[in-house]
Amino acid sequence: MNEVLTLDPKELSVGTLHTYMLSAVAPRPIAFASTIDSEGNVNLSPFSFFNVFSSNPPIMIFSPARRGRDNTTKHTYENVKVVPEVVINIVNHAIVEQMSLSSTEYPKGVNEFDKAGLTQVTSDLIKPPRVGESPVAFECKVTQVVELGHEGGAGNLVLCEVVKMHIQRQYLNDQDNIDTTKLDLVGRMGEMWYTRASGSSLFEIPKPLHTQGIGIDALPKAIKESSILTGNMLARLGNTEAIPSQKDCNEYQKTFSKDLSQLSIGDIHQLIKEAIEADDLTSALLLTFIAQ
Repeated sequence: MNEVLTLDPKELSVGTLHTYMLSAVAPRPIAFASTIDSEGNVNLSPFSFFNVFSSNPPIMIFSPARRGRDNTTKHTYENVKVVPEVVINIVNHAIVEQMSLSSTEYPKGVNEFDKAGLTQVTSDLIKPPRVGESPVAFECKVTQVVELGHEGGAGNLVLCEVVKMHIQRQYLNDQDNIDTTKLDLVGRMGEMWYTRASGSSLFEIPKPLHTQGIGIDALPKAIKESSILTGNMLARLGNTEAIPSQKDCNEYQKTFSKDLSQLSIGDIHQLIKEAIEADDLTSALLLTFIAQ
């Protein structure tokens, strides 16, 4: 068993707790929020306490928390209280540095679009403008603001209903669906770290929604205790629909280039690992039940 550091949030400073939570709960998507105040001054600021929570109705929530150091509130929070509208602009790698620059605590009334060199585009249904460079922008009506506390570090949940979406066509596939491989999104990590969702960092896992996998508990004991196969690999095997029959196992052994009876358990586990890595789950599963 690995050694564990156990902490009581009540015994930590707000800053220390904040650091632990944001480093552990990551990567987080970024709500690049554009708002306006009662005088029409535009504000643009990023928030990584953010996600989508409903599609019917289409609801997003982000949280401009109170500053931990002095308990002051963000301009975004103040703006949505008087003009309950916001554009949530999605951030990709092409604008990540500009997004970061906009998080500078400029005085009230300063337009971060100008400071960050981003293009204001007039929204269709609401007053705040959207970011022209953003791959996807959601025009939203603010339906509710939930204040979680009144001390430094307390969140303010801004519930937003999407009323219009804008998607740059360069990020769509032939079916007009968003192509994840083109988006090149970024996510917020702890401290000064970010992550980039592109290239080899993207991977697919079949969702167990339409089929019922056999489960890891149905795998042979020796496989579950393997020092070669990881938990992820066992889950890939457990996500298959059925245990192969003895006939299938026998037929597979006949076509196999090696005499499996002469191989050690470790050697067979290595073959299973190689089959999983090659995305040949049929062979991996047959080897799994041959090896029991």
